[in-house]
Amino acid sequence: MNKRSFIKSLALLGFSSSSLFNSKAKAKSIYELDFNAPDIWDQIRAAYKLKPDYVNLENGYYCFLPEETLEKYIQHLRDVNYHASSYMRTVQWDNKAKSAAKVAELIGAGPEEVVLTRNTTESIDLIISGYPWKKGDEAIVSNQDYGSLLNMFELAERRYGIKVKRIDIPMHPENDEEIVDVYEKAITPKTKLMMVPHIVNITGHILPVRKIADMAHSHGVEIMLDGAHAVGHFDFNISELNCDYYGSSLHKWLSVPLGCGMLYVKKGKSQQIRPLLAPYELDQKTLLNLNHTGTHAVSTDLAVLDAIDFHNKMGSKRKEERLRYIQKYWSDQVRDLPGVNVNTPKEPQRSCGIGNVGIDAVEPADMAKILMDKYKIYTVGINGSGVRGCRISPNVYTSENDMDQFVKAIKEMSGNA
Repeated sequence: MNKRSFIKSLALLGFSSSSLFNSKAKAKSIYELDFNAPDIWDQIRAAYKLKPDYVNLENGYYCFLPEETLEKYIQHLRDVNYHASSYMRTVQWDNKAKSAAKVAELIGAGPEEVVLTRNTTESIDLIISGYPWKKGDEAIVSNQDYGSLLNMFELAERRYGIKVKRIDIPMHPENDEEIVDVYEKAITPKTKLMMVPHIVNITGHILPVRKIADMAHSHGVEIMLDGAHAVGHFDFNISELNCDYYGSSLHKWLSVPLGCGMLYVKKGKSQQIRPLLAPYELDQKTLLNLNHTGTHAVSTDLAVLDAIDFHNKMGSKRKEERLRYIQKYWSDQVRDLPGVNVNTPKEPQRSCGIGNVGIDAVEPADMAKILMDKYKIYTVGINGSGVRGCRISPNVYTSENDMDQFVKAIKEMSGNA
């Protein structure tokens, strides 16, 4: 059988020939890279196995693993499978604690302030459901918050008789105070808790959360930050944010395997939160009192360490600068085009890798479909909460050439070719 016939037979069986006949040399380990080399981002791109069918600009949902982390994760699966119940009955909790402590170190928290969860939704829902609400208490959220979290607040309204007030976050604020004022005006003497996105998931807008937190605390209001897209995306120290609660998904920008998140609760505050699920031991005096979910995918816990090692070798600041550069690379080229609306603030400090762009003449869902069908660019349409466009979330492996294709598509679709 010649090569052409062999490839054809593989296609009939559902196999891709690209993985079998790859002309590129095997990617170097992250530990072998020279970060001073002019082609460093090409080297990092080679660390990922990229699907050749399209340009992936939807890393906001899930940032898949570089091959090095993936192989280590697979080995963890094999090891846990090999040791079976002896692993689960002995060291699984110690290893999970080590991974949680590493996450705490990454974000500048104490090890007693962080536990691993399955995602941001679980993390923040634990706080909403377990908060010591009394009938008539009030909470503040925004219309731009994540839908599932807003639904959890609606459930809290039904269960506890609280009132949830919604505000709109200014999309292109003149200054930080404009955003702080919107939240402050919603506060009343009955306000107990305020949920604020560290970065707005649909636009990539990074909010001045420390200023909002300081303002909230001056009124006796606790603050909970939705950091779903923050950890592993841009550099920050959580102790400097002055928040009380914080949730994030590590399978997003930190590139941990699917099904891993984190919950931060400021030291001394976990005891007032009622557990959603009963822990092995009731009334524990630590954050573990909130963290019991039964048997779960412990291999993912182990891979957290590998993902953080990969991230740290790249460097938080270096990664942040690259992601912001890629976002500004495309958004600055289309921001002033007629009929095009960039729904992400222009000021560099107000965004990083995520952006959002809409076209007046095209509905967001149609825009996403055309981008995929005609231009082989995968993204997601957003139409709601005052935002109309497609969320564009490249990653460190994304090249300028990828974004040139996207800019060309936007220009043609908007009549600016």
